[in-house]
Amino acid sequence: MLKNFLIDAKERLDWASKESKETVITALKTTRKGLHPDRVEMNRKEFGDNQIDTGKEVSMFRRLVDAFINPFTSILIALAIVSYFTDIYGLPKNEREYMTVVIITTMVVVSGLLQFIQETRSGNAAKRLSEMVQTTTLVIRRNQEPTEIPIEDVVVGDIIQLSAGDMIPADMLVLEAKDLFVTQSALTGESYHVEKTSKIIDESSTLTDRSNLIFMGSDVISGYSQALVLSTGNDTLFGEISEQVQEEPDATTFEKGVNSVSWLLIRFMAVMVPIVFVINGVGKNDWLSALLFSVSIAVGLTPEMLPMIVTTSLAKGAVAMSKEKTIVKSLNSIQDLGSMDILCTDKTGTLTQDKVVLEYHLDVMGNEDDRILRHAFLNSYYQTGLKNLMDKSIIEKTMEIAESNENFDNLFNAYIKVDEVPFDFNRRRMSVVVADSRNKTQMITKGAVEEMLSVCSFVEYNHEVMELTEELSAKILETVHGLNERGMRVIAVAQKTNPRPVGEFSVADEKDMVLMGYLSFLDPPKESAMQAIDELARYGVQTKVMTGDNDVVTKSICDMIGIDTSNIVLGSDLDGKTDEELKDLVQSSNVFAKLAPLQKQKLVSVLREMGHTVGFLGDGINDAPAMTEADIGISVDTAVDIAKESSEVILLEKDLNVLVKGIIEGRKTYANMIKYIKMTASSNFGNVFSVLVASAFLPFLPMEAMHLVLLNLIYDLSSMVIPWDNVDEDYLEVPRKWDAESIRNFMIVLGPTSSVFDITTYFLMFFLIAPQVTGMQYAQITDPQTKALFIAVFQAGWFVESMWSQTLVIHMLRTPKIPFIESSASALVTITTFAGILLLTAIPFTGFGQSIGLARLPLNYFGWLAVTILGYMLLVTVAKRFFMKRYGELL
Repeated sequence: MLKNFLIDAKERLDWASKESKETVITALKTTRKGLHPDRVEMNRKEFGDNQIDTGKEVSMFRRLVDAFINPFTSILIALAIVSYFTDIYGLPKNEREYMTVVIITTMVVVSGLLQFIQETRSGNAAKRLSEMVQTTTLVIRRNQEPTEIPIEDVVVGDIIQLSAGDMIPADMLVLEAKDLFVTQSALTGESYHVEKTSKIIDESSTLTDRSNLIFMGSDVISGYSQALVLSTGNDTLFGEISEQVQEEPDATTFEKGVNSVSWLLIRFMAVMVPIVFVINGVGKNDWLSALLFSVSIAVGLTPEMLPMIVTTSLAKGAVAMSKEKTIVKSLNSIQDLGSMDILCTDKTGTLTQDKVVLEYHLDVMGNEDDRILRHAFLNSYYQTGLKNLMDKSIIEKTMEIAESNENFDNLFNAYIKVDEVPFDFNRRRMSVVVADSRNKTQMITKGAVEEMLSVCSFVEYNHEVMELTEELSAKILETVHGLNERGMRVIAVAQKTNPRPVGEFSVADEKDMVLMGYLSFLDPPKESAMQAIDELARYGVQTKVMTGDNDVVTKSICDMIGIDTSNIVLGSDLDGKTDEELKDLVQSSNVFAKLAPLQKQKLVSVLREMGHTVGFLGDGINDAPAMTEADIGISVDTAVDIAKESSEVILLEKDLNVLVKGIIEGRKTYANMIKYIKMTASSNFGNVFSVLVASAFLPFLPMEAMHLVLLNLIYDLSSMVIPWDNVDEDYLEVPRKWDAESIRNFMIVLGPTSSVFDITTYFLMFFLIAPQVTGMQYAQITDPQTKALFIAVFQAGWFVESMWSQTLVIHMLRTPKIPFIESSASALVTITTFAGILLLTAIPFTGFGQSIGLARLPLNYFGWLAVTILGYMLLVTVAKRFFMKRYGELL
């Protein structure tokens, strides 16, 4: 059996759950004090790493193939094959035309390589950013202090200490447990919490049903445990499921939007290209040229740089956000962050300084009393669950005054811990049982005042115990209310001497207690909080506070930072409300207090149903359900494990100003992506419209296939720098959502503007410029060489004009403002686009241009070109204003 235990992970779990703990510990060559550090690497080699092969690591070859296989590059490859058979295959050497195939192949190679490079760089950037946020666990190893280590460093045989908020790092045997509740929904689908104990199993139930086994993929909801690691990584049940089910994540709204535009353009191409082919074939009676031209139109319609532009924008945005101390775990979450219009946030640490200071320790009448602090210290010091900021403040305060105050003599050595009842978010209190040297036992409980009053029957004042009357309760609540109004958080402390446990100590023992007094803490608002709230509002993000704290403290803090508190909603107000009533409440109020975790989740769900893009910022276990429900979960690197795992964005500083910067970067990223998509869609539509018009009246093709392909290549290279473009400040002030209908409208309205001037260029070249060069109109030409010159001049004129109009559209349509005057592109975009224009304008004057059938243009052509481009810019300005008036916004 021992052999199977060492080899098979499932056998190991089954065997360990039924054997004595000491037998299992011995078999794994570890001890109750933890694994010896010298055995760590030996166990890692024997049982494997604690890392799961999620299938996310893709080989370099696979990434290279994927970069070249997408709808657009597939079309280009098909077109290159067609061009090969029409231009090269079977033709005599002197008639072969290699240029079109070379250019299309170059476009495929450039697009694919750029995509591969950007995917690799963005993947590496995302990996580096993810490594900045580590999930850790508390390990106990022999001869060492308990230490937080990364989860992936855990090995079989380690002893792990767990408390509320921790992720379970491996499959483990429970050695000790106190009120340990976990959620196993990732493994079993059960939404309710499961209690785990250290009792040995003697029945043959399924592994996940065994109460002394806990599993990777589960989270600790409440309680405390020490557990022994049995299986790690792929050997865990979670790892086995991950290997069997490698599901692709659901497509984000942005991915769906990009895909819809891609297929819209492809469907558009599938309709228009055959029409162009037929019209040119019938009109010119040259079906081979018509085929080549329609192929080039298909190339022109293919936004082959779209995948690369999207990847580049996301990667650049993620790196820029990391510089603003915002880590994006999923690149596609950038769009969600930018489109967020409601931020729900917890109060503690985000609006406050997260530096809780114990101000007062008072008896029930509001007088300073060291006994209250002594008992609070024993509770905080000996509890093994999740120590919050108040626990740390109590311990620090006690340490600070212990040296000079005799009331604290022997406090650290005079007691031993007997038991504890961990904190949970339903009772909102926790208890510790301690015994002194005379075997006097005390249960000491601290927690929220109202919840503490519910378990107290007596009060202690001046060393006398008296009955807790309604009158006295009212006086206590009045004192507490006064402290709350000053922005202080108050918790009560109670005790019970020589309690008789119900079985082991449990929640049932928290009754008939003696209320001793209360502690008041100050967690003042951050100086930056008011500015951050104003900045969020400026960028169209409404802030709603959702906290488990009481309403009086919450109101005090919110008033200090300028959040409207005229309509505070309590968790109790939500009970029994219908969804419609909840919509009214969540719409009219900005502050929600005394909320349970599931109530936060419900409010977020209601906001999303109302059409809002909701972010939730939190750092505690009670925030995790709401963060999962939100469109985008936001946490901090100091948050509990569950909160970090539930989030898509991690802030390296617990400050709303950091989040504002992240939102701005997210909107910049989205803005530059949508620019390229809209400009490409409208430009492609205009090009096809122009070609259809030209095909109807020209006796020859307006441009050879290789000209169109070359034009498209240079334009695409010019577009590569759009992710580095400037974004207008007023554009960033409004949350943006993906809108495929807006893209279609943009294409239909703005696309034909370039066609107007393409058509005027046709007339200019056909009736003026080309006749000027050849000395006669086309219909008068009988000499083949003169006719070829006429066509070469015509095609060179439209070749140059197309590049000018197609490239200037980047500057015209990137902003609703007047380009170059009210809004300028970045220096990189400006330099690159004008370099593309100059390069293509020069081609007809070179030997290369003449070799591909273009001719030199007379100088007066450029005067007409200037008039054409100026007219084009004026028309686009008018069309932009019409579009904005009709549809509300340009981009």
